[in-house]
Amino acid sequence: MSGALLDTSLPLPLARRGKVRDVYDLGESFLFVATDRISAFDVVLSPGIPDKGRILNQISNFWFEHFKNIENHLLESDFKKFPSEARAHPELRGRSVIVRKCSVIPIECVARGYLVGSGWKEYQQSGTVCGIRLDPGLKVASKLREPVFTPATKEETGHDENIPFERMSEMIGADLAKQLRELTLTIYRRAADYAASRGIIIADTKFEFGLYEGRVIWIDEALTPDSSRFWPADQYVVGKNPPSFDKQFVRDWLESTGWDKNPPAPELPPDIVAKTREKYIAAYRQLTGREPEL
Repeated sequence: MSGALLDTSLPLPLARRGKVRDVYDLGESFLFVATDRISAFDVVLSPGIPDKGRILNQISNFWFEHFKNIENHLLESDFKKFPSEARAHPELRGRSVIVRKCSVIPIECVARGYLVGSGWKEYQQSGTVCGIRLDPGLKVASKLREPVFTPATKEETGHDENIPFERMSEMIGADLAKQLRELTLTIYRRAADYAASRGIIIADTKFEFGLYEGRVIWIDEALTPDSSRFWPADQYVVGKNPPSFDKQFVRDWLESTGWDKNPPAPELPPDIVAKTREKYIAAYRQLTGREPEL
């Protein structure tokens, strides 16, 4: 297994370095680079997961193609057609895309189809998820009668904060809020149906959107193991947390260490790194029926 690509230092203006992505300014567009960094509990972990960025990038591209009737930010995903200044860096092959510049809407648009994670913790206390009243008597991993939309603020540092839909409407306007809620739930339902046909349950996911020439477009990543909970359908049992294809595996290991969730995090052992890489590759294979370009 080769080493993980943790950052890219290109002779281009760096627009932003996130927890996972490095974004470069190409003038009329951005170059998005998915590194192999991995974060959990809003802390970037060490070491990275080799090939993770390639797999995430290719999963996003798969979904953007699957939902090509929904406008997204992609301009070019074929490395051979990238500008020469990007093609001069072969390490970017398979892990980068050229995307439109747009006005980012400062809301994480979350769809939840199953009761798990922070939603389960809240439900146990109040019978609600993000203030939305749910049926009584549900268990962990219960499928909800209908998916729910639970927006959150986008925070540059620290945890994103769940907010009521009314607060979202105040922040961005009622019409746009309703449009994003409908779009989020539509994509989630369709994606969950497709994934189910491939033996995967998408328990929840988050989307980001932007405004381009006055239109809403889908941006950032699409239904990856970093932005979603993927469960193998053949191991799903109501009442217990299913094993997952996503970084919940890393979160579970971190929880077992007694770490207080403040930096620095414990270093990931080699077997956890290797198993996590295997989970990302398995997710790609099962979703697409193809081998990732590594």
